[in-house]
Amino acid sequence: MIFINRYSPATVKPALFRAAIGASCCTAGSLGLLLILNLLIPDKPFLVGFVSIPPISFLVAFPLLLALQLQKSELAALRAKMNHATRHDPVTNALNGTAFAAAMQNYSDRRRKIATDTGGIMIAVVIETLDAISRRYGPQWADTVMLSLADIIKSSVRSGDLVARLASNELGIFLPGATPENAQDIGARIRRRVSQAAFETEEAPLDLQIKLGGALFEGPEDFNRIRQLADEVAFESATEDGEPIVIARLPTA
Repeated sequence: MIFINRYSPATVKPALFRAAIGASCCTAGSLGLLLILNLLIPDKPFLVGFVSIPPISFLVAFPLLLALQLQKSELAALRAKMNHATRHDPVTNALNGTAFAAAMQNYSDRRRKIATDTGGIMIAVVIETLDAISRRYGPQWADTVMLSLADIIKSSVRSGDLVARLASNELGIFLPGATPENAQDIGARIRRRVSQAAFETEEAPLDLQIKLGGALFEGPEDFNRIRQLADEVAFESATEDGEPIVIARLPTA
């Protein structure tokens, strides 16, 4: 079975297990059929069939079932990759805007069903100098900066928080059920880690300036309203380290 080499051990092992179970069931079925035939037609050479047919059944069924299981695993992995690609930004591997908005809505819907708080805070992270970096050093450096920044943000947020790329120079963070103090801590952590990171080309260090702003909402809200407020706060905020992250409360519609 040379074709097994195409698949990883994590795929082959469960496929072998399921194929062995299926082949064993086929063998047991053939034995049962032989017993029934022996009862109905006792004149036939039952022992020959008992010895030969079950192994043949296993040898025939096992490779067929194994191939079927491997194909099913391959299709499942392909579907998972396609689903991941449709929900994530290819550069940063963060959620894309559509998946981010849907995740925020799903969170509010789930919380509303159990009559608990459906709010949270969204933080917009805007990279002011990304276009200048792209023009001077090329789009590959802009992608490198976005990937590095996304990794910094992912390592700075809490478990269960969501990170997404919302525009070419903007990342979004959803902090479900967070308080302004939680958002302040996360924002300060992001700024500190960005300032400590080395963003530089072979020619010179990159001038990386980011702005952060947050929007607090306390119930089901339209995603566009939340993002618009977070963007406005971010664009009006200061870029200096140590400055508090401004968190604005979304007005009731």
